[in-house]
Amino acid sequence: MSDVVCPWCVIGYKQFEKALAALPGRFDVSVHWRPFELNPQMPPEGQDLREHIAQKYGSSAEQSQQARARLSSIGDSLGFHFDYFDGMRVVNTFRAHQLIHWADRQGKQTELKLALFSAFFSQRQDVSDDAVLLSVVESVGLSRAEAADVLTTGSLAEDVREDQRWWLDREIHAVPAFIFNDKYSVLGAQEANTFVRVLNKLEAKAAA
Repeated sequence: MSDVVCPWCVIGYKQFEKALAALPGRFDVSVHWRPFELNPQMPPEGQDLREHIAQKYGSSAEQSQQARARLSSIGDSLGFHFDYFDGMRVVNTFRAHQLIHWADRQGKQTELKLALFSAFFSQRQDVSDDAVLLSVVESVGLSRAEAADVLTTGSLAEDVREDQRWWLDREIHAVPAFIFNDKYSVLGAQEANTFVRVLNKLEAKAAA
């Protein structure tokens, strides 16, 4: 589970990728991204990032800057560039989640999710804007017309809401959250070696 505007979700997934790379050929992994909105009540215009962090977490400007610097450093070490800039805004991600849900049916969910991470954090794009979303959809080889229909009709909105409720009912209230085999959870952006241990334990359980 993750949100498009969650930096620790990027880092957590990159650490998971690193763990898989350390265990080549050992696991047949199928990744499905489940929706989680950090700010479901975020208005269409979004909110200034610094203002949002101060209001939500009580962080000072200095603390917020230090946190962004730390995220950028970790991201660089994992091959992901965080481009924090003055005027950066947190935005509503519900429409993005509808497209991510749709992309799962198209077999390109991870490609779209990673492209949206990059659009928001690396390319200064507003991932609540339909034009941006459709451009990102096209960039990963998905149908712009079909994606536009998903957004226009809201045909998957209730499916996304239901998916969110299902996980919230199971006490998943923060992200990133990694659920293995639908029952084993790892919460937070863990180090790669943590994921290696989890994967090894799952392999041992399967062989027992």
